[in-house]
Amino acid sequence: MHDAAPAYGLWSLVIVNSAVFILFAYTFFKPQTSRDWRSFGAFSAFLVVLFVEMYGFPLTIYFLSGWLQSRYPNIDWFSHDAGHLLEMMFGWKTNPHAGPFHILSFIFIGAGFILISAAWRVLYDAQQTRSLATTGPYSYVRHPQYVGFVLVMLGFLLQWPTILTLAMFPVLTVMYVKLARDEERDARVEFGEAYAKYAADVPGFIPRLSRILRQGSAGTYRHG
Repeated sequence: MHDAAPAYGLWSLVIVNSAVFILFAYTFFKPQTSRDWRSFGAFSAFLVVLFVEMYGFPLTIYFLSGWLQSRYPNIDWFSHDAGHLLEMMFGWKTNPHAGPFHILSFIFIGAGFILISAAWRVLYDAQQTRSLATTGPYSYVRHPQYVGFVLVMLGFLLQWPTILTLAMFPVLTVMYVKLARDEERDARVEFGEAYAKYAADVPGFIPRLSRILRQGSAGTYRHG
């Protein structure tokens, strides 16, 4: 049976999905400072651009349509499922929502939101006592919330890659690194030697495998 439902031009879905995911991210991140709002605003812009292409106007598909149609002639590139470019290009023959890239994207997105939430709770408690956040996710990396945002964006790129979001991803990543450096300068002023020791022991963004294994072994021993 031919499905006459439009694949794009669904601007109500653009608005609803953008609002839902932005509010969802807000409940995890809970921005307070101007720096928080800048990072959250950039992430929100990424989501809006993503959903505009996902449901509104498929700019990437139009831009690549000639190459896609010649390279993959048996695919209707203006169907909604075809927007999952990686699933289509790698020949996933069934529903793309059950494809490996889509499943992996949910793992990244879920892990990112969980990391943002867990880090916020630790940071909030530390702010209440004006102490340095060093437990939970902060025991693995110094900037877990920014790592969480990058994981969520990476997950969406795996699920629905577009030219604009691919262009935004490195720009936002660099912005988060710069914001993290600003935060570190403030922390060094406030906490002095304590932060210097913490920074020397804990990496900024990528956890050390040895530390993960050591922490996991310690947790197993304590709860065994």
